[in-house]
Amino acid sequence: MLIGVLADTHDRLPAIDRAMQWFAERRVEAVIHAGDLVAPFAARRLLGLDAPLHAVFGNNDGELRGLKAVLPQIQAGPLKLELDGRAILVHHFIEWCAPADLEQSEVVITGHTHQAVNRRDGARLLLNPGECCGWVNHRCTVALLDTSGPDAEICELSVP
Repeated sequence: MLIGVLADTHDRLPAIDRAMQWFAERRVEAVIHAGDLVAPFAARRLLGLDAPLHAVFGNNDGELRGLKAVLPQIQAGPLKLELDGRAILVHHFIEWCAPADLEQSEVVITGHTHQAVNRRDGARLLLNPGECCGWVNHRCTVALLDTSGPDAEICELSVP
């Protein structure tokens, strides 16, 4: 199963649109957003793909009610998913994850730092897609998670 992963979109609409287009081109079967959408108008850009969307709040999501109105499935982390038989933990910041939740997960997806991470911690895959917005590092990055490994690829997108 291919899963599109993004975080820290911070209302940058062209970057969100490009990420969703890129996910559609790869025919992802689900999308995970690891927080910091920020506003409801940006959250609407995540809709439209024919794939389930899973999302958690980040520390910069100010309009929680508005975001929840657009994305009823969004929640405060931790979000525990089982996709394609894999135990996936999603939270905005890895330090917010309980040790027991980390231990029970095969894949841990976070955001917050704006730094891409794709590495193994024993058998566990730690994945931070970096910043989709490109505001801090001037790179718009997302990840493609393949549950068959599980393994992932960090991809830099060109955004006008």
